[in-house]
Amino acid sequence: MYRNKCSAREIDQRGVIDMIYANILLTANDEGDIEEIGALLAEQARRSRLEPGCVRFEVYHSQSDPKVFQLCERWESQEALDVHREADAYQEVYKPRVLPRVTRIAHLSDLIE
Repeated sequence: MYRNKCSAREIDQRGVIDMIYANILLTANDEGDIEEIGALLAEQARRSRLEPGCVRFEVYHSQSDPKVFQLCERWESQEALDVHREADAYQEVYKPRVLPRVTRIAHLSDLIE
């Protein structure tokens, strides 16, 4: 069964909450930036995991295409995601230092299983 668009209803120990599942594909525009992009994304992930409402923040580097990175994020709510976009990890690392170097495709997703 498919769930609500952009969020899934999930039961946890606190009751029913809306989760936001974000999957982002990033492709380095210049192969010379791959190593630095990876380091910046690792720093962003470490910082983001400390933010309130962050349930999961993982960064993957493709084995088949070294220019491709994937972010898998889970946020407790839309409000938590909105706060994340104003936090230091996003404003100091991702927005000014990663985004100018990549092509970004974001997928807000529904949890199927």
